[in-house]
Amino acid sequence: MMQRLDLRGRSLSLRELREGLPRAPFDVEAALHTVEPICEDVRVRGAAALRDFAQRYDGVRPQRLRVPAEVLQLALEDLDPDVRAALMVSIERARIGHAEQARTDTSTQVTAGGTVTQRWVPVDRVGLYVPGGRAVYPSSVVMNVVPAVLAGVGSLAVASPPQRENTGALAGYPHPSILAACALLGVEEVYAMGGAQAIAGFAYGFTDGEQVCEPVSLVTGPGNIYVAAAKRLLKGVIGIDAEAGPTEIAILADATADPEFVAADLISQAEHDPLAAAVLVTDSLELAERVASAVARRAAATKHSERVMQALHGPQSAIVLVDDLEQGLAVVNAYAAEHLEVITADAAAVAARVRNAGAIFIGPYAPVSLGDYAAGSNHVLPTGGCACHSSGLSVQSFLRGIHVIDYSRDALAEVATHVITLADAEDLPAHGEAVTARFEAAGGQD
Repeated sequence: MMQRLDLRGRSLSLRELREGLPRAPFDVEAALHTVEPICEDVRVRGAAALRDFAQRYDGVRPQRLRVPAEVLQLALEDLDPDVRAALMVSIERARIGHAEQARTDTSTQVTAGGTVTQRWVPVDRVGLYVPGGRAVYPSSVVMNVVPAVLAGVGSLAVASPPQRENTGALAGYPHPSILAACALLGVEEVYAMGGAQAIAGFAYGFTDGEQVCEPVSLVTGPGNIYVAAAKRLLKGVIGIDAEAGPTEIAILADATADPEFVAADLISQAEHDPLAAAVLVTDSLELAERVASAVARRAAATKHSERVMQALHGPQSAIVLVDDLEQGLAVVNAYAAEHLEVITADAAAVAARVRNAGAIFIGPYAPVSLGDYAAGSNHVLPTGGCACHSSGLSVQSFLRGIHVIDYSRDALAEVATHVITLADAEDLPAHGEAVTARFEAAGGQD
């Protein structure tokens, strides 16, 4: 079922590994041509364009884009009690897991009378996107809202696609479980808009009758290729967390790993999307064979078998054979997976040597699905190899650092000649004159 990639006996450079390891085709650049007119239409026509695109792409035309408070409350009242209890656990653990991520201001005395302070200030307003395509993700409401609130964001809004299956009071609005999660978290501003048009709606703001959606400063949350393309297009108008692509799991395992656990975890990510990537890296040929057999059996029996089979058969999924764990670590560091499980002897020590991953799950009892819902970590993570330079969503994602410089006259005088010298070296004499002006006979007040 899954392709084999045999790297045993081969010494590959980082470039060769990155080029040779399996990846899902995900051409954001090509999607820009599709989303650019969508975003421009939303900029110009606002709510009317958002309704038109909802009709075209979601099959339903919302009468109101903002979800009324009574509809949020109704969704919460109708929520299955077990789902409500599970969401409450997810919320509580997310709050615990994110509570200490906020940064504290630091002030450093560089010289007598001269200090530099780093202040951390929350973004004023954020738009939180929650997908609603093949699956709905109330858990993504939790993962977006909790760190934003803990960061101290003063104004936040959630957007999710309207669902054509909704009837009655919920008609034209997002999935009821998403609405219920918003209500549980105290989110009052929720919009029925999805895809690239939702990102544009957040970026430019719009007026819908008497209701106004003010523009946001930052948009976070995963989505499909058109959401990613809209983020790329509008970056600069808004800040973004990342251009999220198809989900991926890599598992670094040795002969001690249980093949049934490994197979189940590969399938759990393949369940998301036909483009989802599932990669096993192992130095055990026996484990590889047993996992392949277990995957074939389990994939045929699971609910979303067709989707899973497509993902596992795709070019983005593979069993990668390596000589030893040393080579395995080189492979997973080059791959930089969104989710990395380490199921080996002394797994914690092996995991400590991983430098590139969105999230690392250690040992046989920390499956990725735990992190998706109730580990206390965040499941909005970098994909497509971006974990080598980007982080998952956290409280810090919603904070901005501001440098505050406070120098006295004497402190400026101490360094003045160096500032002037460097300004002259860069042929920017007015920079130096901004210093000398402060020490001319007529000036120089403290």
